[in-house]
Amino acid sequence: MSDPFTELGLAADASAADVRRARRELAKSMHPDAGGDADDMRRVNAAAAAALRRLADDGAGPTVAPSPTSAGTAPTSQAAGAPDDVWRNRRRDAPSFTVEALPVETFEALLLAAAELGEVVDDDPPYELQVLLAAPFACWCRLDVVPDAGASTVSLSIAPADGAPPPAIEQVRNAWIDSLNRLDWSQL
Repeated sequence: MSDPFTELGLAADASAADVRRARRELAKSMHPDAGGDADDMRRVNAAAAAALRRLADDGAGPTVAPSPTSAGTAPTSQAAGAPDDVWRNRRRDAPSFTVEALPVETFEALLLAAAELGEVVDDDPPYELQVLLAAPFACWCRLDVVPDAGASTVSLSIAPADGAPPPAIEQVRNAWIDSLNRLDWSQL
């Protein structure tokens, strides 16, 4: 692949928001649902993913404003969610991956994967899922599902749990992808 920023029609100093905006604009004409070609859309998606990865690797990825601090403690019920102060030090990988399914199906698959990876703490179907991941990851994980031209983009945020430093976000993302790939999608 040539330079991913050039592929998207962007300058090399483009931000993550610029990359996502360019991808959305190109999808309006290149997506098969809009009369475009599937191979062209795959090329655009690959370029956007490569550009976002490069921004994240350079430390120029999206910044996340801290959540308001609170005197929160560990959740006491599944509806409680992660305490607000947990997300202050989160790492975000956005977008983490794309699932070729509508948000409702993607959310159901994420729930099944969550059962393997940890414990669902809070959910807002079909758009948000918070999971307390088990070892070897042992961190809070928030997944945001966004409709994306007949598919779903899943953005991932992680935050420390129990004072331990969180694992590399790429390892957490790969664990979710591996778990999703092992599912029998015909049963969803």
